[in-house]
Amino acid sequence: MTDGVITVSAPDGTTGRLLIQAKAASQGDFISLLQTLKALRAAFPAGERWLVVAPYLSTTVRKQLVEEGLGYADATGNLRILLDRPAVFIEQQGAATNPWRDEQPLQSLKGRGAGRAVRALCDFRPPYGIRELAERSGVPAPTLSRVVDLLEREGLVTRDDIGGIAEVRWPGVLRRWTEEYGLTTSNTVQTFLEPRGIEALLTKLRAGQWGGHAVTGSLAALRVAPLASPRLAVVYVSSVGGAAYALGLRQAERGANVLLAEPFDQVVLTRYSRSEGDPLIYAAFSQVAADLLTSPGRGPEEAEALLTWMETHEDAWRL
Repeated sequence: MTDGVITVSAPDGTTGRLLIQAKAASQGDFISLLQTLKALRAAFPAGERWLVVAPYLSTTVRKQLVEEGLGYADATGNLRILLDRPAVFIEQQGAATNPWRDEQPLQSLKGRGAGRAVRALCDFRPPYGIRELAERSGVPAPTLSRVVDLLEREGLVTRDDIGGIAEVRWPGVLRRWTEEYGLTTSNTVQTFLEPRGIEALLTKLRAGQWGGHAVTGSLAALRVAPLASPRLAVVYVSSVGGAAYALGLRQAERGANVLLAEPFDQVVLTRYSRSEGDPLIYAAFSQVAADLLTSPGRGPEEAEALLTWMETHEDAWRL
C-alpha cells in the first residue's frame, strides 16, 4: 500500500494523482527503498507518478530518484513534482546538507580516511571483501566498512549475500566524494607563474626526475580525453615552497599558469600512472576526475569527458 495520495485538479477538470512513499529516516537504506517502490509500482497501473517524501534526501539520492523517474520532497525544501495530465513540473532546491544528523556511524566523506576509502573502492574492481580490499589498498578495514555503509545507504555500493562488495558505482562514488572534497579546499595550494609556459615546467619536471610529484587536472586528462590546450598546470608536490624554488617559479595570483598542491593525504600519490617513455608521474585517473570535478572554469567539462573515457576503458585503469 502507498503512504498516501495527492490528487491534482486543473481548471478544465483534468485530474492526476501522486502516489506517496514516505521514509521516516533522513537517509535510511536507499536500496531497500527502491526495492519497495519497484514492488509497489508493479502493483499499480503503468504511468502512475510517485513522490518519495522524507525529512532529508541527499544530493546523490535525489539524482538517483530522478534517474528512476521518481519525484521527491523533503522537509528542507528539496522538491521535484512531475505530472503528465494535468501538465505539472515543479522543482526547487532546499538544503545541500542534512540538518538533522541521524545516529549513523558516518555522515560524510570528508577527511583523509574517507578519501583513502573512496580511492580504493574506485581503483579496485570488485568483487572483494572488506578485509581483502583493506589489505590490497592499505586502508584500515574499519574505515572502509564505515564508508561502504554510507555509500550502500545511498545506493552507490551493492553487497553480496555474505557482506562482500559486489558492485561499486564508481562515477557516483566520485561525484558523492566531491560534495565534500575539493582540489583547492582540501589540499594546500598556491598559484605561480612559469614565464616560459607550461611546456617549460614539464621539461623541468622531467629533467629533475622528481619522484614525489604527480601531475593532475587538465594535463593528466589530456592524455586520454583531450578537449583543449591546458591553461593551468596542476602538480602535487611534497612541499609547495621547496618545489617552487627548485622549479624557478614566481608566486602569482593573477596570470598564474601553475598550481602547486600539497596533498591532503598520501593516497593522492598512490596508484599513479605513467605514459610509455615519459618520466612524468600522473595522478590516478580517479584522483584526476575528482580534481577536475572541483576545479574552476572548464574543469567540470573536462571531468565529464574523462569520466566517459574511464567508463569505456575500465581495464586501462581499474585494478
